[in-house]
Amino acid sequence: MKVVVTGANGKVGSAAVAALQQAGHEVTAVDLAPGIQERRLPAEPEYVQADLADPGDAYAVIVDADAVVHAAAIPSPEHNSPHEVFATNLLATFNTLEAAVRAGVGRFINISSESVPGHIFAQRPFAPAYAPIDEDHPVLAQDPYALSKHFGEQLMDAAVRRSDIRCLSLRPSWVQWEGNYARSLGPHVGNIEEPSGNLWSYIDIYDLADAIVLAVESELAGHEVLFIASPDNAAGLPLADLVRHHHGDTVELRPTSRPDASGIDCGKAARLLGWTPTRSWRDYLDDHGRPHAD
Repeated sequence: MKVVVTGANGKVGSAAVAALQQAGHEVTAVDLAPGIQERRLPAEPEYVQADLADPGDAYAVIVDADAVVHAAAIPSPEHNSPHEVFATNLLATFNTLEAAVRAGVGRFINISSESVPGHIFAQRPFAPAYAPIDEDHPVLAQDPYALSKHFGEQLMDAAVRRSDIRCLSLRPSWVQWEGNYARSLGPHVGNIEEPSGNLWSYIDIYDLADAIVLAVESELAGHEVLFIASPDNAAGLPLADLVRHHHGDTVELRPTSRPDASGIDCGKAARLLGWTPTRSWRDYLDDHGRPHAD
C-alpha cells in the first residue's frame, strides 16, 4: 500500500516508517521540518515537508494514499503552552483526517496516548479506578494533551459515521528505545518506592512499530481504540505490591496473566490485531536497572 506517515522525524514516526518499508509498503514521510535536499537513496522514503495545521498542506500529502499513520503531535503538555498543545494536536488531527475522508483513503491509524483516561498529567491528581486499566476505563482528562488525544479519538468516531474510512486509535504507553531505557526505566527496576503515573507501564518502540504495521494491514471496520503496552511492568515487581504500596485500597486490582504484569491491559490489541510484543526492558537492563555490559 501507499502509506503516509506524519510526524515522520519523531520517535514513533521514524520507527513506523522503517517497519512499514520493511513490510513492503511504499511510504511517504511527512514532517514539519525541512528534509534533506540531495537526491534520496533507494532505501529512503519520499519525504515531504508539510504543516498539517494548514488544510491545504494536509490534503496535498494525503491525496494519493491508501493508508495514513498520523503520529504528528506535540508529545506531552509539559514543554509547551496549554493552548499550543491543544490547538496544534487537535487541528493537525482534524485536517489530516478530513483530507483522508475527502480523498477516499481506506485506513487511518491515529496515534493517540495512554494519557487519555486522564490520570497521568492530571492537574488535580487522582488514581485510576482499577488496574490493569483497559479501553473501558472512564475518560476523566483534565490537561490539554490528554484532551487533544481524547477529542482526536472522537474525530475518528465521527469519520466512520460519515464515510467508509476505517480507523484505529492506538494508545501507546511510555515509549522506550535502546537509547533511553536506562535513563527512563532504570530508576524503576526493582524499586518499589519509585512512583509511576502510568502504573509502571511502557512499550518498546519496535513492538509499537509492529503494532502500527498490523493496524495498517488490518481490515477491521469502524473505529477501535487499542492500548499498546508491554506485558510486563517497568519495575519487574508484582503489580499488586506496587499498586497497594502507592495507592492502598483506592485502586481495584483485577486479575492478571502474570505477577509482574503491566498496569495496562493490552488484551484487546492481541485479540483484534494478533499483536504479540516480544521485547522487554530485560533485553537492555539488568535487575538493578543498569545497562547490560557489551
